[in-house]
Amino acid sequence: MTHEREQLWQQHITQWQASGLSGMAYCKQQSLTYCRFVYWRKKLTHGVPDDAAPSGFARVAPVSGSEATDGLTVSLPGGVSVTGLHAGNIELLGAVLRQL
Repeated sequence: MTHEREQLWQQHITQWQASGLSGMAYCKQQSLTYCRFVYWRKKLTHGVPDDAAPSGFARVAPVSGSEATDGLTVSLPGGVSVTGLHAGNIELLGAVLRQL
């Protein structure tokens, strides 16, 4: 591993983290090979806690007491919430998220 190559990939990892994009979207934008990006991200962020690098997943927390509603509630950034989801209408969530 050359020092220059490591610096180049560290710069990409830093720019990706600041971009707010998924890894795949960043790679497409920068014309990078995604599998190479994943390799370098793992290599350069070893020892860093998993939640330090964006994963594309959101933290899930149960709601207790009087705040609980029937079904699942998904709260999105910007204050948008989708409530009342259950096994019979869960495909609705996918349709909503595709529109965002």
